[in-house]
Amino acid sequence: MLNRRNFLTTGLVAGSLGLISSSQALASRADNGKDALIPDYDLPPAHRPRIVGINNGFAPWEVHVDPNRYFMYWTMPNNRAIRYVTGVGRDDLYHPGVFRIGVKKEWPRWTPSPAMLQREPELYNKFRNGMPGGLDNPLGARAMYLYINGRDSLLRLHGTNNPRTIGGAVSNGCARLVNTQIVELFEKVKVGTRVVLNPKIGGPAPHSPI
Repeated sequence: MLNRRNFLTTGLVAGSLGLISSSQALASRADNGKDALIPDYDLPPAHRPRIVGINNGFAPWEVHVDPNRYFMYWTMPNNRAIRYVTGVGRDDLYHPGVFRIGVKKEWPRWTPSPAMLQREPELYNKFRNGMPGGLDNPLGARAMYLYINGRDSLLRLHGTNNPRTIGGAVSNGCARLVNTQIVELFEKVKVGTRVVLNPKIGGPAPHSPI
């Protein structure tokens, strides 16, 4: 289980270790399609990605989500990780566990789950047939689909066009980054990557189904 002793909080100078900015990552893409519409969000310094040192025991090239401090880590060799600030599932909608990336999609279509339609029909009924990809889509510019035992869990790592939802427990269970950061992470993560959603300390038992 991830705790404060697992990940060290000492940040390292990002530029000296090869971490480019999210805006640079977008600018480096050759296409001039929807990605060109993504704004360069005015984030506070604390919400920008940074490279941190981590303790031994974490394999490189994994994603770890800490729902207690709203951090998402992309682990790297030599006891380092890129740390992002994330938004996670609210209340009993957060589902800890170990998953694998089963599918990756750019500008994905979004359809509310049956459980979402049942919980809040007044919000989601109008989208029951799905919503095409775009800036206003809840999945944002990129989505990585979390699978467990070869089946879609309905959980995602995805983007958002709303920076105010970062750094809190706001979602129906998925973990989100602002669009510029999810585009950057999407390029690093491969299908099959291990993803660990760590438990909430003192949190309620997960709601089921998702």
